Parts: sequence; structure tokens; C-alpha cells
Amino acid sequence: MPKSRIVDRPIILGIVGDSAAGKTTLTSGIAQILGPERVTTICTDDYHRYSRIERAENGISALDPKGNYIDILEQHIQMLREGRPILKPIYNHNTGDFDPPVYVEPKDYIIFEGLLGYASRAMRSFYDVKVFLEPAEDLRVHWKIQRDTAKRGYTVEQVKASLEKRVEDSADFIRPQRTFADMVVQFHPPEGDSEETGAT
Repeated sequence: MPKSRIVDRPIILGIVGDSAAGKTTLTSGIAQILGPERVTTICTDDYHRYSRIERAENGISALDPKGNYIDILEQHIQMLREGRPILKPIYNHNTGDFDPPVYVEPKDYIIFEGLLGYASRAMRSFYDVKVFLEPAEDLRVHWKIQRDTAKRGYTVEQVKASLEKRVEDSADFIRPQRTFADMVVQFHPPEGDSEETGAT
């Protein structure tokens, strides 16, 4: 006999953190544990308002809520929570531009992961569990350099310059969301091995 559900709607999990904090990795692991066929994952980066070129021209970073369609994200969280499908935008991190939107249906569990998942009161009200990822800053910088040079075609110098430009936005828009989390997850290199940074 199948187990009865506590609620008759999808369970919504939020995973928020700064760039390269481990959000996608954790989301993937949770989806594998719950069963990929039962999990819908949504990257909130897909709701960027501008392409990478437009952000550079406007002097606005992806961390700034003004550079994202927060209102559409709020609508989509509510729709999926109510069991309704959405037409989700797609931001392509490789090209810095947008791909055609995709049709997404809710499943038993929905994970929203990204930079600004708790940026508005409306969004925060829809989650069942809110997680904030907070790796040690040296570790996050290492992960970002490692990821962006290997997967996104940047040079080490470009990644460091990007991090420098985002310092204030990170402090203003990303870290304050920690306050709204039910759980804060921190990552540190093991004692006695400060050079250990995780899998490569």
C-alpha cells in the first residue's frame, strides 16, 4: 500500500547561496536521493532579465534583483506549488544569452536553486524548507575559478575580476538572504589539510 502524503501538493525546497557555493551540486545529490523521476529542479538564474553583454553595458550584475525577473519567478513558484505547469526561461551560462523556454511540469518535490531565491517575501512564503549555502570564502573562490575556467571558458584573471566587481552586490543582495533560511550549511577544508578543496 503506497505511503500517504502529508500534503497533497509538491514539497518545495529552496537552495540559495553565492556564485559557486555548491548549489547545483547539492541539488543534484538531493534529486538522486529522492529519485530523479520525482523531482523537478529549477535554476533561478534562468530568470535573468539581461544577457551577459547587456549586463556589462548596463553596469548591473546577475546578483542584483533589478537584473532579474523576480515577479515572474514568484508567479512560477506559486504555479508549480499549486500543481500547474510553467513555461520556464533558459539562461545559457556558456553563451551568456537565452535559449528557447521549456515546458516544465511539477513533480512530488521541486527544488529552486540559485542566487536570489529568498529575495522577496512572496517567494519565501512558498518554500517548505529554505537552505542557505555558506562555504568558507577562500573555498568558494577556489570553486568558482575551477568551475568558470573549466566549464565556462573564462581565464583565471577574468574570474578574479568578476569576483572583485561583485563584492558589494554579494554583501547587499546575497548574504542577507541567510537570515531567512531554515538551515545554513557551511563547508570548510578538513583540519590539518587546508589545501583540500573537494573533488576536481
